[in-house]
Amino acid sequence: MDELCEKVPPEEKPMDVKLAKLPSCLLVILIAVPVDVLLITAVALWKSPYMLFRGWKRLLEDLIGREGPFLETVCVPFAGLAIILWPLAVLGAVIGAIISSFFLALYSGVIVYQEDSLMKGLGYILALVSLFDEYVNDFLYLREGSCLPRPRYRKNANPKPGEDNSLKTRRENSLNAQLISQKSRTLKWEIQQYKAVQVWDWLFKACEVNGRILLRDGLVSIQEIEECLVKGNCKKLSIKLPTWSVLHCLLVSAKSDSSGLVISDDVELARNNGPREKVFEWLIEPLLIMKEQIKNLKVEENEETCLKRLVIECENKRPEEWDGTGFPSNDNVRRAQLQAIIRRLQGIVASMSRFPTFRRRFRNMMKVLYVEAIQAGASASHIGVSLKSKYTGKSLIESGNGEGRNETDEVVYEAYDNGDVV
Repeated sequence: MDELCEKVPPEEKPMDVKLAKLPSCLLVILIAVPVDVLLITAVALWKSPYMLFRGWKRLLEDLIGREGPFLETVCVPFAGLAIILWPLAVLGAVIGAIISSFFLALYSGVIVYQEDSLMKGLGYILALVSLFDEYVNDFLYLREGSCLPRPRYRKNANPKPGEDNSLKTRRENSLNAQLISQKSRTLKWEIQQYKAVQVWDWLFKACEVNGRILLRDGLVSIQEIEECLVKGNCKKLSIKLPTWSVLHCLLVSAKSDSSGLVISDDVELARNNGPREKVFEWLIEPLLIMKEQIKNLKVEENEETCLKRLVIECENKRPEEWDGTGFPSNDNVRRAQLQAIIRRLQGIVASMSRFPTFRRRFRNMMKVLYVEAIQAGASASHIGVSLKSKYTGKSLIESGNGEGRNETDEVVYEAYDNGDVV
């Protein structure tokens, strides 16, 4: 033994085995093996019906919605076989729990030796069943925690900040990973699952808001809206207006360092809370990729302002189209990258325009913008006529030197500045 001790490297510390602790370890093991094996087996058998019916429910939902193992047609026979053989999987899980309970019970001897306390070993026997019950509840999306007692079996257990709720964190991560296809009541505890109609409503609301801005800035005229409504020539507005709305959303999302798409002040659309419809998944995934591309380009404020006009007025097929437009950057590579993003957005919007309700809702939105534009024009004309009649006498008196006209113009401009004219 002395020769062996001399051969031990200096960086290694030998472990002393205290034989006085072994009787306590053996005693706790003799108690833990029958108690833990029986209790864990009872918990596994009690929870097995939940696993059976929840598994069938999940597989049937995937079968109806063509998701998960039923996504590809060639996999449908194997997935159907999984529904039939699911009871065998539940039986295997119960057998695995029974076998693992034996080894978990043996670890109670290690607890007694490390803590040098027989009571801590007995506490581990009870805590083990509670931990197993909580893990099963977490796996089956049942209620959080366990109703069984859990005594402390460590003397010097000083968890670091943030580790106290480790089970809760694991539960939340597990729920987020299953969020798309899981429809249990636990979802309402986490984050809201947005539906396709909500995303659809946001798109047309954004188009309506941006349409007012484009009308105000003169990038869209009343004649174009009238032509869209009367003649049905909506190619420019039905493609470019939604394109700018989506591009503006991507710009805002890139600046906010969001993991998803910021579609409003308090709503973020991401992969885990988006619509379950496969069509929307095909549309949202490219948008998230383009958002990361825009984030890497680091679009500046003056470039963003110029992009609004370029999306509406240009075809964006060649970088040379932006020559003389006042775009701040002269880098053709940067221009080509931005134009490629715009073209992809136009293609996505063109695909969205084929949806059944797109044309009807877009025309209704155009009618709202048209009525507002007509009312704003009528209000401006009424204010102009009133101001002209009010200052007619003064302008006639001072018409010799032209000061009256200038003063009338100043009053009209003042009305615009004060917000009297929309």
